[in-house]
Amino acid sequence: MTNPFDSLPSDLAAAHALILAEQAARRRSEARAARAEADLTHAQATASSAEALIARLKLEIEKLRRTLYGARSERKERLVDQLEMQLEDVEADATEDELAAERSTSSTVVKPFERRRPARKPFPEHLPRERVVIPAPQSCPCCGSTKLSKLGEDITETLEVVPRQWKVVQTVRERFSCRQCEAIRQPPAPFHVTPRGFAGPSLLAMILFEKFGQHQPLNRQSERYAREGIDLSLSTLADQVGACAAALRPVHALIERHVLAAERLHGDDTTVPILAKGQTETGRVWVYVRDDRPFGGKDPPAALFYASRDRTREHPERHLAGYAGVLQADAFEGYNRLYLPERKPGPILEALCWSHARRKFFELADIAANARRGKNAPPISPIALEAVKRIDALFAIEREINTEMDPHRGTA
Repeated sequence: MTNPFDSLPSDLAAAHALILAEQAARRRSEARAARAEADLTHAQATASSAEALIARLKLEIEKLRRTLYGARSERKERLVDQLEMQLEDVEADATEDELAAERSTSSTVVKPFERRRPARKPFPEHLPRERVVIPAPQSCPCCGSTKLSKLGEDITETLEVVPRQWKVVQTVRERFSCRQCEAIRQPPAPFHVTPRGFAGPSLLAMILFEKFGQHQPLNRQSERYAREGIDLSLSTLADQVGACAAALRPVHALIERHVLAAERLHGDDTTVPILAKGQTETGRVWVYVRDDRPFGGKDPPAALFYASRDRTREHPERHLAGYAGVLQADAFEGYNRLYLPERKPGPILEALCWSHARRKFFELADIAANARRGKNAPPISPIALEAVKRIDALFAIEREINTEMDPHRGTA
């Protein structure tokens, strides 16, 4: 049986040389492993960067398409939002992989990774600037001389945010008594947006914007405020929203009166999720727009909104009960009774939408979509293709008129 210790050197110098050789071999092995790991990290960072670039290009292409041609179908109305969410994820992953690549290449000879990034826009000029000057040395670090002359300066700008601050505004009303007639006088109480209100107008505006503008339910707002040390229960916030809705009713009535006094209206509805007990229902938001600026009108534009839990004809009939002008809308059958000659106070003149008409022809003449479908693609309809070209020619004329016309003067 072979004894492994027989191959070991017997003198000290040979043993020392063997130990050094083993250490060198181990360092070479570790270096090769580090280079392999750095190469792998570099490849991952390169792939992440390419994926982020592809996602950004897809988003920009879709935005350009929507700018040039508008929404191509109802199914793709959320495509830009989906692409932006995808870009958010891949950009975060790419940055993480980039930092990992920098760490892995700091101790190796692998070429450092450089990620292609879009040019960052300068910060807006309206933002206030806080100047922080790093103290310069009082003497030369080389020779110790104090005869220093300023040559210039380099400025690095960093975007920062001031966290939200809560405060309590104390309004003091002093009471005075008259020494002569003994009457007591005190200034009147300050105006509150809501009766017996404790919330200031800025807080109320924030609550309403978070709920209706950012779609943040009141329970989530309450939880976020609690984490900031402010106890505002769900019922308290709901009371404030109801009080604000009542206070804003006169404003809504003025907008309603202004919009429904127009000669022509643009009407449409869209789906909106509505929270219900144990589920989410699909409701509807109805919008009627008054905007005569493309036709040289001088009246201010405005939009009127209504909400409902379903899509039935009773809603537009109730919204437009006293209207008798021109309505441009889609072919929703719920509008049909508005166009009847015997309607009171009079029939509404139907103005159909070219964009909705074009959409159906476009589906039959979408060459790009057919190319993606391959062999199973239906044949391109020459009639539909010609219809799309003629409608696009009308759109081009309209864009040219809108570009050349000054809406404030109503002249070309």
